[in-house]
Amino acid sequence: MNNFRRYIFPGLYGLINYLSIRLLLDTVTGMKFWERPLLMNIAELSLSALSGYLLLGIHHRLYVYFDKRWGNDPMHSKRVWKEAGIIALVTILFQNVTYTPWAALTDDGLQWYDAADINIIPLLYSLIYYGISRSNKYLQAYVNNKMKLQEVMNDQLQAELKFLKSQLHPHFIFNALNTIYFQMDEDVRAAKKSVEQFSELLRYQLYDQQQTVAIRHEIQYLHSFINLQKVRASDKLVLHVAFDHALYDQEVYPLLLFPLVENAFKYVGGEYWIRITASLDGDIIRFRVENAIPAISMPARAGGIGLENLRRRLQLLYPGKHTFDINRTDRTFNAAITIQPELVTYPNVTTTADEDQMRHHR
Repeated sequence: MNNFRRYIFPGLYGLINYLSIRLLLDTVTGMKFWERPLLMNIAELSLSALSGYLLLGIHHRLYVYFDKRWGNDPMHSKRVWKEAGIIALVTILFQNVTYTPWAALTDDGLQWYDAADINIIPLLYSLIYYGISRSNKYLQAYVNNKMKLQEVMNDQLQAELKFLKSQLHPHFIFNALNTIYFQMDEDVRAAKKSVEQFSELLRYQLYDQQQTVAIRHEIQYLHSFINLQKVRASDKLVLHVAFDHALYDQEVYPLLLFPLVENAFKYVGGEYWIRITASLDGDIIRFRVENAIPAISMPARAGGIGLENLRRRLQLLYPGKHTFDINRTDRTFNAAITIQPELVTYPNVTTTADEDQMRHHR
């Protein structure tokens, strides 16, 4: 195929040019070119074949020139117009140098329709050839641009997720360290246990935010966080926690459930109760956190940046496959999310999060 394109097609291209011009001229003038002297026809056909080799050779030299001059530029419309314009100009000059003198010296001389056919028909074929021969370049440029755009979008997504993760709960770290600091004076064993739970929390945060984890790990993380918060919480806190065991075979992105629990402990007040529930409804994960709030002086947007970050992370990680609802009354704050993840089944998993945690401590 390469040999045909290199050695045979240029001659055929030149003959197609000539025969198209000849056919159009003979239609207008009524001439029959096959009735002309044989040597003249052979000479014209030979000249046409030779011109095909020369013109297409010029084409490919121009392509090399284009790629050197604009090699770093994408194949946008402005570049295509520039290239096509140069090709058109070169083709017109070439045809007038080769075909026009021959037309002036043969038959009835150079007529206006001769000049029109000599310039228009080869120009049309030349632009068609340019479009076909450069189509691979266009396609490659399009694919490269799409890949670069996708890479940029992925980089932006990862950067935003890392930024959101870094903002997740720095104040919680200070609170936890403060709690452990005061425990050291009162109960060293309890302080050691708090340090262990705190280290588990920090270790879990090292999970890649682009990779899913079994939800049992997310629930275990919440248990560690809740146990650590109970040390700081008032004895009058009424806490209800219920996690459906059917959830444990699901996969989610890490640290999605945590902001709702953290928000509840941060703003709990009034009747001082918190309810945390998680269940599986078909293939939908439902997670809800409710807490009592003071009857007065509660900010209208409790949770602030934590819940806003959660909303954005859900949009990035589960586009079109989640809901996030917040409902506030005078005495309660209710936040709920639903997620439709991909199901990943782990065989023979029957342990609860507490059992997993106890096994880890041993």
